[in-house]
Amino acid sequence: MSSKFIIILLLLALVFAGGKLYLSTQGRNTDSTDAEAVLNNILTRSSIRAYEAKPVEKEKIEKLLRAGMAAPSAADKRPWHFVVVTDKQLLNGIAAASPYAKPAGQAPMAIVVCGDTDKTLPGEGTDYWIQDCSAASENILLEAHALGLGAVWTGFYPMKERCDALAKVLNLPDNLTPLNAIIIGYPKSTAKPKDKWDEGNITYDKF
Repeated sequence: MSSKFIIILLLLALVFAGGKLYLSTQGRNTDSTDAEAVLNNILTRSSIRAYEAKPVEKEKIEKLLRAGMAAPSAADKRPWHFVVVTDKQLLNGIAAASPYAKPAGQAPMAIVVCGDTDKTLPGEGTDYWIQDCSAASENILLEAHALGLGAVWTGFYPMKERCDALAKVLNLPDNLTPLNAIIIGYPKSTAKPKDKWDEGNITYDKF
């Protein structure tokens, strides 16, 4: 085998190895960038209570719901039901059902996250629906922020009077308990996120 041919083979091997190294490095950079983007979305999210008079597109509403349904749930029961509200009269009804839900009266939409007791675990595990629906709610809030929307979580459960009032507005069956109403729209202005980092709230291994 000639030395010229060997040199060519070595050069090709170097090019191939360099290409693989470049691609693997790019992949790591992309992963790092994606991780930073996710963390930035979490850290910059804030509660928005004033909205533009502009409807939220159907494709964005579906993305919000997909995000909610991607949440973890105990024993994979998925004990949630989402009521999408865009009717102005019903939004006013949500606003009247709780003093903290008044922004619904000026918003283009809300998603009422309900726990479905027909889908919960039996016995002592029944109340896991609260955790499951809370995880779904946080997913919706984060997706709303990522989509350029503003949103605010307004709690209803466990305040029975508020839950009953909202159930009446939306004609909810007995098996659906409203955890919250997430009010959503295009924000009129941005809100500065709070820096909630506090090392005093951290313990490693044992208290």
